[in-house]
Amino acid sequence: MQPRNMSMSGVVDLAAVKAAQEAKAKAEQTRAEAARHGGAGAVAPTDLVIDVDEAGFEREVLQRSAEVPVVIDFWAEWCQPCKQLSPVLERLTVEYNGRILLAKIDVDANQMLMQQFGVQGIPAVFAVVAGQALPLFQGAAPEAQIRETLDQLVQVAEERFGLTGLTVDPDAEPGGPAENAPAVGPYDAMLNAAAEALDAGDLAGAVQAYKNVLADDPGHPEAQLGLAQAELLQRVQGFDPQQVRQEAAGKPADADAQIAAADLDLVGGHVEDAFGRLIDTVRRTAGEDRDKVRLRLLELFEVVGPEDPRVVGARRALARALF
Repeated sequence: MQPRNMSMSGVVDLAAVKAAQEAKAKAEQTRAEAARHGGAGAVAPTDLVIDVDEAGFEREVLQRSAEVPVVIDFWAEWCQPCKQLSPVLERLTVEYNGRILLAKIDVDANQMLMQQFGVQGIPAVFAVVAGQALPLFQGAAPEAQIRETLDQLVQVAEERFGLTGLTVDPDAEPGGPAENAPAVGPYDAMLNAAAEALDAGDLAGAVQAYKNVLADDPGHPEAQLGLAQAELLQRVQGFDPQQVRQEAAGKPADADAQIAAADLDLVGGHVEDAFGRLIDTVRRTAGEDRDKVRLRLLELFEVVGPEDPRVVGARRALARALF
């Protein structure tokens, strides 16, 4: 199971950057809120299997993935293999007793979600853990294989993200997940305004809105991530892509030319190209130019997210280039 960032946004094709990072930030915020209130309350066994649509996806999947790994079953009424697989997933979910949550998505009614996950055929099974999507398997797999995959998922969730799952109480009233929804945070309205400005292309407005949050709470994770993305988009807004790339190709040791090209790479979704370009430039430069390139690379790490495997690998490569 290799994690991959999920795309829930079409903003300038940032290769899933915006939505994945917002989801992870909200997941962390939800987890912290639950911890402050003594953890999430118990849920009934029937609440472990839920039907999810596009409108409820962020609340029921992305935000709840802060508490428990959410397994997603993409299915359709006409799909015969789905009718074999879904009952097995539902039974195993109850058997895992709160270590996973099963979200069932009807692809006929939720085409956008199907496209955003890159589903090529059904049944298809994914998971979301702390805002990160994990492709699990496709097709009606044998139960032994499903168990092995779920065991791996639970292990990843516990070891990498510290998720211990939900408390299940057979006597709990159904509907617990809705009652356990996180309280509205003090900056939610400002963050929503910033996200709306970003989606509308009002980059200056988004930058200012995120800065307003950070002025009160400098360590706010969602505002930090949002600001990093908004500033990236603002930087490339006036670029002539052809000219930028020509200058970068002709001046491999020019810090400013390579920084501009790396920004374009990232906005176009070419994350590894952006990182590799700047690491190569670090090797070719010295003094203030090298420091300028290094700082921009660190900013781009923030945009993609510190836990992304590409960031982890690029940090190691940067260390080798510097030392």
